Amino acid sequence: MAKTIAIIPARMASVRFPGKPLVKICGLPMIEHVRRRVALCDKLDEVIVATCDKEIKRVVEGYGGKAVMTADTYERCTDRIAEAARSFDIDIVVNVQGDEPLVMPGMIEKAILPLEKEQSLSCVNLVSEILNDEEFNDPNAPKVVTDIEGNILYISREAIPSVKKYNGPGYLRLKQLGIISFRSKFLQLFTKLKPTPLEQVESVDMMRAIEHGYKVRAVVIEGRMIGVDCPRDVERVEEAFKSDKLISHYR
Repeated sequence: MAKTIAIIPARMASVRFPGKPLVKICGLPMIEHVRRRVALCDKLDEVIVATCDKEIKRVVEGYGGKAVMTADTYERCTDRIAEAARSFDIDIVVNVQGDEPLVMPGMIEKAILPLEKEQSLSCVNLVSEILNDEEFNDPNAPKVVTDIEGNILYISREAIPSVKKYNGPGYLRLKQLGIISFRSKFLQLFTKLKPTPLEQVESVDMMRAIEHGYKVRAVVIEGRMIGVDCPRDVERVEEAFKSDKLISHYR
């Protein structure tokens, strides 16, 4: 079996929501919700928080988790997890964004399975269906279009694809989720690729891989995901937690 770890990148200096990894959600720091939920995935050998902030490291370790320090110069979270991953002898790395407090263990498994089944595949990005126009037009939700084999063609903060000509049955509007699995060697290669124009225009890491010609497989998952991009999202997550059945299984 491939040795697999999840790495959760987190930093205090968020532009839209400074300090958000440690914001309390139902009494627990958000980063801890993410770490504990990810740790419930049986396919993982270990869960690590990668941060450039000693405060985050102290909080995670105070709750019994494991955190590693990284440089504070990265513009992209993928570069942060790549540095953290170099300290481990692993086959697969799952990047789980620290602002996805509703992540489920089954989602992590779905991000890993394609890499186990297809040796030629290097990277998998989970996506989910967009269910309303507000989210479809929200720049905080990166929209995804794929080819007929399910590989990502483009990721944009604009509303894509166009709804002017077709919006009928079978039409899926997809958004990128902050759960991306890499073969360890490809992750390190990714960090050596030259940053690309569309990566910078869209402010989306995975456009770098796509623009350099690498396949990124999209896997559509079901389930409600509310990324915390700004303070108002905390209330939405707390409302969702009222019916969440995973909290009682935290360890």
